[in-house]
Amino acid sequence: MTEGTNTTAGSPPDERQQLNGRGGRHRGRRGRHAPPKRGARPGRRAAPAGKGGGLARSSLLMAVGTVVSRATGLIRQVLQAAALGTGLLASTYNTANTVPTGLYTLLIGGALNAVLVPQLVRARTTHPDGGRAYEQRLVTLVLCVLAVGTALAVWAAPEIVGLYMRDTPDNHEAFELTVVFARFLLPQIFFYGMFGMLGQVLNAREKFGAMMWTPVLNNIVLIGMFGAYLGLMTAPDHVGDITASQVRLLGAGTTCGIALQALALIPYVREAGFRFRPRFDWRGAGLRKSARAARWTLLFVLANQVALTVVTNYANAADQQLPTAGAGYTAYSYAQTIWLLPQSIVTVSLVTALLPRLSTAAAQGRTDDLRGELSRALRLTGAVIVPAGFFFLALGPQTATLLFGHGTADASSAQPLGQMLQAFGLGLIPFSAQYLLLRGFYAFEDTRTPFWMAVWIAAVNIALATACHHLLPPRWAVVGMAGAYTLSYAVGLLLTARLLRRRLGGRMDGKRLLRTYGKLGLAAAPAGALAWAVAHGLAADGAAGTLRTALALTTGAAAMALGYLLLARLLRVGELRLRLR
Repeated sequence: MTEGTNTTAGSPPDERQQLNGRGGRHRGRRGRHAPPKRGARPGRRAAPAGKGGGLARSSLLMAVGTVVSRATGLIRQVLQAAALGTGLLASTYNTANTVPTGLYTLLIGGALNAVLVPQLVRARTTHPDGGRAYEQRLVTLVLCVLAVGTALAVWAAPEIVGLYMRDTPDNHEAFELTVVFARFLLPQIFFYGMFGMLGQVLNAREKFGAMMWTPVLNNIVLIGMFGAYLGLMTAPDHVGDITASQVRLLGAGTTCGIALQALALIPYVREAGFRFRPRFDWRGAGLRKSARAARWTLLFVLANQVALTVVTNYANAADQQLPTAGAGYTAYSYAQTIWLLPQSIVTVSLVTALLPRLSTAAAQGRTDDLRGELSRALRLTGAVIVPAGFFFLALGPQTATLLFGHGTADASSAQPLGQMLQAFGLGLIPFSAQYLLLRGFYAFEDTRTPFWMAVWIAAVNIALATACHHLLPPRWAVVGMAGAYTLSYAVGLLLTARLLRRRLGGRMDGKRLLRTYGKLGLAAAPAGALAWAVAHGLAADGAAGTLRTALALTTGAAAMALGYLLLARLLRVGELRLRLR
């Protein structure tokens, strides 16, 4: 999966685009420093990034919105699994639903996430009109690209689906169903792009809340859709049993949810002062710089998408061989979604608030501030991410059974999903850290280095996934692919840290980071072992009932939380004492 959909990711230009060529200081048209914002006192320097109350409070606001969004998303996913199961039928819908996300990310999503915030911030501080004309041109360009890309994707749906799922005589029925779903779902590309573009306009103004809260509307629509599917229709078990009305409900309902999510941002951008006026005078407007930055971003996203396509193809092959075992693509995607929850709630929220500050620090040559913010972000997120990784390792099967062992699925078909969750487990630590470190390059508008990191990660992931596909039996092949994903990001973290250390003048607060993560690991590992022992003692049987599984999971989680907090206190892990300043 991509980092940004994984969800997902992007990047900033093949050359550092610092306007004076070296040293990292931003030279605007009016002199050495960017002009002060309207209303600011003359001669007063901006506060360094991270000072004051902004970062922690903005991160908390986004984290709360993300928690609500992810909670409703989890309810939606549980209903989806109950309606469609975790086998081949579910994979036809989930594969088709992966296609618009991947194409959106490839078309423009990566650039929106990582290139355009620094560009928009720079335009707002250096352009005489506060960046208004630049924003209007950029939004116009993005919407045009999205409209054309969406139309072409709907037209080429069979060829695109063929990249993710093999069309064989034995699998033709599933392939055709996936194409039908894709034609309903591909218009999401346009609405994903609208949501992303308007969200970045808000982020550049340091208005973060709406982008974190509006996905709740999408989840509410999908909860209603899957509820209606379960309540009003007979849920099919096999691909051939699904009816045209069920396909229409699932396809149209899913796209309507994304459209509502995007359109809901319009009042917020208006309130923030943005007025959209189509502008096609792109020549000579400074967009060439964004295009150069996006070039490497697109290559970055392409590397991730190639890996995603290979893994999806292999996972769908496992589904075709074992159509009801729950050991293929749907199980992989559900496990990865659950695994990414701590990253989405903690790391992404913090990074969204942090990136404009990092960009400002890089533009003003304040390397020490940039280094300090990255170190602080790594330590704060690690306090949650490290124990979360051990939680999935210890309690993955119980989590999967409790969430997905219902409806057309059962406890036995949820077991492969739980084992995939365990295989992903500890990979959350390098995944989150690497995601954060890449933002150091993006702050310098360097997109070439993240691209090469993505190439290495994708190459390792593809090589290991291919080995799993050919050497392991279908029941275990995709579990192995989850472990391959973990190992690929461990390699990526080592390479990223080494290169960023060079970029930051040979220093990256490494001793402090290693000491903090060492303490966190020493606290989380025994706590995870305790959780496993407690849960295994209460529900050793994988086919235990719902109440017994829930008791085992909650008791194990409580034991782990108490053990972790106690050990962290004994080890004096200060990062657990976060204060809003």
